[in-house]
Amino acid sequence: MFDKALSLFKSFAEEIDPQVLQRKFLLALLELQNVSRGSIWIKKETRYLCIDAVGLESDGLRGVEIESDRPSIVGWVIENGKITTADPKKDPRHYKELEENLAVKSRRILCLPLFLRDKTVYGAVQIIDTRPEENPSSIDPDRLSQIQDLVNIGSIALSNAIFYNDQLKETRTLKQTLNQIRSEGVILGQSPVLLKVLGLVRNYARTDYPVLITGESGTGKELVAHRIHQEGRRKDRAFVVQNCSAIPETLLESELFGHKKGSFSGAFDDKVGLFEAADGGTVFLDEIGDMPINLQARILRVVQNSEIKPVGQNRPKRIDIRIISATNKNIHQAVADNTFRHDLFYRLAVLPLHMPPLRERREDIALLFNHFMKREALRLGLPAKKVDGEAMQRLTCYPWAGNIRELENLVRYLLVVTDDPIITAEALPFFFHGDPPLPMIPGTVSPTVDGNAQAADAVDPPLTFANMTWEAVERTYVTYLLEKTAGNITRAARDAGVNRSTFASRLRRLGIEVSR
Repeated sequence: MFDKALSLFKSFAEEIDPQVLQRKFLLALLELQNVSRGSIWIKKETRYLCIDAVGLESDGLRGVEIESDRPSIVGWVIENGKITTADPKKDPRHYKELEENLAVKSRRILCLPLFLRDKTVYGAVQIIDTRPEENPSSIDPDRLSQIQDLVNIGSIALSNAIFYNDQLKETRTLKQTLNQIRSEGVILGQSPVLLKVLGLVRNYARTDYPVLITGESGTGKELVAHRIHQEGRRKDRAFVVQNCSAIPETLLESELFGHKKGSFSGAFDDKVGLFEAADGGTVFLDEIGDMPINLQARILRVVQNSEIKPVGQNRPKRIDIRIISATNKNIHQAVADNTFRHDLFYRLAVLPLHMPPLRERREDIALLFNHFMKREALRLGLPAKKVDGEAMQRLTCYPWAGNIRELENLVRYLLVVTDDPIITAEALPFFFHGDPPLPMIPGTVSPTVDGNAQAADAVDPPLTFANMTWEAVERTYVTYLLEKTAGNITRAARDAGVNRSTFASRLRRLGIEVSR
């Protein structure tokens, strides 16, 4: 019998589900001792918790908690790490209140500690004989020792299974966190101006009124629009985005409203428009300020009457959508200039929301930088880099004309070109080294020979930075300085507003050799 039980207990090591293993463990002990009730207990802070029970009236035990300052057999075994037997009628350690509501009472209790591999006690197993006759179970010292050996095998298997599942849960939580970090849709910040925006977002999400989001390019207008959708009653329906400046005027109407087959040249089939596809959900019209004036009247009808009419169709269709729009233009000026309909503006701007530029929320720069660094490092499978104090000071003082998008691109650049685990001020591109730092925007300021800045209209037209990488911009600027100073590195460094060693380091990184 004992050999059979030993084989059974050894097989427990193959089971990794704690719930299944606990049940097998208890049932094997009950069969071995020929008793009718068993339970497993663990210590949890200041109490002992029954995590599983089998046998007669076991449902009344599962989930029961005993405070550690109350007498109990399981508490004594866990605290002392010793096996014990008890007569519940005579033993003062017995927690009698536990069996008050049980019809079948305990007659003999055998309780054994559960050990980890390092002999630390993490719980106890209690097997109970409920037979009414005297001396219901034979448990001589030798048999107790054998039972404890079997329990030790089972307890290690059980602790391993619990540890494995805890690690599995931790891994799942970590994956969810990593997915969040990898996600584009995170709005981060602690500055008062952003917290005010997020407060409006929560309030706006409770309604279906149109929202007009204004702000410079790169401030996160689409993210905010999506957040409003996600926190509203339409969150389980479609969120459809259309950039009004991204496609020609002749195609935009068809994209928004759809068309009937044969309604114009090239209309070979019926097409469902964006408004109809988003029925029940939210439509986000980005760059609404660039919408052609003749199309604005049709958008006004959608907002006013909640109906659309596809191109080539005479009968309108009813739709149920929420419209959120955004623009980086001065929409008030566009209304004053009659390039944007005032009636449409007032319909779209029922709930106005202005996204602050990054230069107005400098408290958030370090937080955003670290977020982008972690996210991009995860994507590339690289270790994230840290930033020293001087470099972060320069980042904080920088004007960020491209806002969050510019910061995000800088992180990608630094992650790729910087070998050191710490990003120093010297690793930043050249335009961070002026005083104040130069904005990365054409036509605002330009460097002069003495390293200061002057109005753009007082110097040659600036370079066009469109589609240029950080390295390309830096290489262009360094080449310009070297040509201007006839290859004099000291003068070129002075004109750039950096020390000579920093400038020379840039030359080496860019692979530029100087010959005078």
